[in-house]
Amino acid sequence: MLRWLALVTGLGVALAQGGAQLYQQNCAFCHGDSGQGRVGAYPPLAQHLPELIRTPEGRAHLIYVMLYGMQGPVRVRGVNYNGVMPAFPQLSDEQVAQVLNYVLTAWGNDRLLPQGHRPITAQEVANLRSTTPRLTPQQVGENRARITVP
Repeated sequence: MLRWLALVTGLGVALAQGGAQLYQQNCAFCHGDSGQGRVGAYPPLAQHLPELIRTPEGRAHLIYVMLYGMQGPVRVRGVNYNGVMPAFPQLSDEQVAQVLNYVLTAWGNDRLLPQGHRPITAQEVANLRSTTPRLTPQQVGENRARITVP
């Protein structure tokens, strides 16, 4: 059991390390170097994503945002945001998983993840990419509005 736990934890750390560079290249301009976001436009990733990942819908939503982008209003911790996030279809399934695992563990988010959290895998991204009809950024935004964050 300990060996399995070490493997899973190590996998998450390795994925997150590759994700840091991808985050700086693709996400930091809008969401900030520390995941703080930009008031009114881009929501914070720090301290928020662990809340979102607690639901199966939230977990899938994070993948959809990377694959299809997102447009429309969202309220995070009492603040309204209404920026447009571009899609990143050029990123491989592995790269999407790396970025998401990075943002889920950076800036103290790792301490806020639910017990039993599993890193997002490239296979999980591939499954959603291949089984979900292509969504518009507006549809992703509408879906986010229906997710209740604990």
